[in-house]
Amino acid sequence: MQRETLIHLLEVARGDAPADLVLEGTQVLNVFTGEVYPASVAIAGGFIAGVGEGYEGRETHDLGGRFVVPGLIDTHIHIESTLSLPYELARVIVPKGTTTLVADPHEIANVCGLEGIRFMLEASEGLPLDCLFMLPSCVPASPLSSGGAALEAADLQKLWGTHPRILGLAEFMNVPGAVLGDPQCLDKLMAFQGERIDGHAPGLDGKWLQAYAVAGPATDHESTTAEEALEKLRAGLHVLVREGTVTRDLEALLPVINEKTAPRMAFCTDDRHPEDLLDEGHLDFVVRRAIELGLDPVAAIQMATLGAANAHRLRDRGAIAPGRRADLVVTSRLEDFRAERVYALGRWVAENGEPVGHWPHPQADQRRVRNSVRVDLSRVSLDIPAQGSRVRAIGVVPRKVVTEERIRPARVVNGLAQADPENDLLKLAVVNRYGARSVGLGFVHGLGLRRGAIAGTVGHDSHNLTCAGADDESMLTAMRALAEVGGGYAVALGKEVLALTPLPIAGLMSDKPMPEIRAEMDRLLAATKQLGATLHDPMMHVAFLPLEVIPKLKLTDKGLVDVEKFGFVSLWV
Repeated sequence: MQRETLIHLLEVARGDAPADLVLEGTQVLNVFTGEVYPASVAIAGGFIAGVGEGYEGRETHDLGGRFVVPGLIDTHIHIESTLSLPYELARVIVPKGTTTLVADPHEIANVCGLEGIRFMLEASEGLPLDCLFMLPSCVPASPLSSGGAALEAADLQKLWGTHPRILGLAEFMNVPGAVLGDPQCLDKLMAFQGERIDGHAPGLDGKWLQAYAVAGPATDHESTTAEEALEKLRAGLHVLVREGTVTRDLEALLPVINEKTAPRMAFCTDDRHPEDLLDEGHLDFVVRRAIELGLDPVAAIQMATLGAANAHRLRDRGAIAPGRRADLVVTSRLEDFRAERVYALGRWVAENGEPVGHWPHPQADQRRVRNSVRVDLSRVSLDIPAQGSRVRAIGVVPRKVVTEERIRPARVVNGLAQADPENDLLKLAVVNRYGARSVGLGFVHGLGLRRGAIAGTVGHDSHNLTCAGADDESMLTAMRALAEVGGGYAVALGKEVLALTPLPIAGLMSDKPMPEIRAEMDRLLAATKQLGATLHDPMMHVAFLPLEVIPKLKLTDKGLVDVEKFGFVSLWV
């Protein structure tokens, strides 16, 4: 807050000067006390000057007795996973009540390094959606995969302290490195000691969890059971309850949410695709879902506002109180929470699900984040010479990014292991897309594809070209289509491309409006159903098959990884 703003805010709070805007006829939800009571809200310079009666304003809005709650805060999101640029994302989620994101740009950083982070900062400047960023801690995620960039502690220090919307260090995924005191990991953790550090510790418990907490992370969004969440709460971590497109943990964690634990818990979406953002919603959907599952409406809103602000030490938002940002949501019913009007920094920006007024459209130079897919498929072989009769297949778990190790019979033809779609066993390839010739080959069980292939340059977190298919020809067709358009998602059958979503920005995002992206993704999903897939979003499942920091079995361009052992394992049993 600027000095001049504070002086004006004090004048309005004292009643010595009129507010810029006064909201009257409101029922205010006080997230500090859990009370709901009638009060006016006086706003000056984008902040709340006072909550009470007797304030005068240059402008007055009568809200007709409706509820006013703080703007919603997403505590952990990868904007890139929405496939949209920040402006287009904001046009969808701000009208739904979200006014703040805490984003980790490690997807684009793994592709483009520091330039990717700078691009995201520029592309989100001046929006009604306040996009705050954590600096990616794991680029690459581990030494077990090849990415497009590598960021060490010294690289992160080049940006740290240079921008007001950079908060701290993003999710620290190299758990063994942190726990065992790897020197490079300690360099990053020590550089941000005492600052905000996000955690990422799926399934971690016991003494390793204690050591991980000692290392410095203060949050974790990877709990999938109530027992895991409770142990992390006991270790002092803020537990962020995730409800994304693939991973939906809210129902499993609900038993641990109560009046004693809720202040240390908040919501996040992590990775959420356009179809779910448009059809279900963003944090408003998570709040409604929590209430539907039995959580008290006030508690659900507290977690999405004050709890979220506290998790990241955001003292300037998350509540309707003097000195806080005037990020406000108007709704008629708390128990069926739907944003009817949204104010961002005191400005009326959305009404009944649609943007209102002029929104600044940030202009960021896209040339530095395009043309990132450099793959010569003429040099790629998908042959897997048989070395036994059984293979270790990655087992897909519906609605989860964790996988299983499944031992499956190998189908061998002329000495080469083949996909066996009749038994739901597909060939999987992860092809280095940064100019190197490394290719990881394996098998995946549980995608449900009976024919054809699915491919994408979204392959967390190194984002190499990832493809799962029932035959080599379809796989090469899908991958070739993506190489030609600079990245995205493709579905192919034989020599025909059935559906294609170009994502030319780092091979991760489109510059189109989200409804157009969604229409392209709908065609992709329809094509996967045509080929036999039954999962809610097989594209996102394929995107997580290379993520070598989430158990149990994953495939990178360097080989098959047993995540629990944090090392490579043979494809053959």
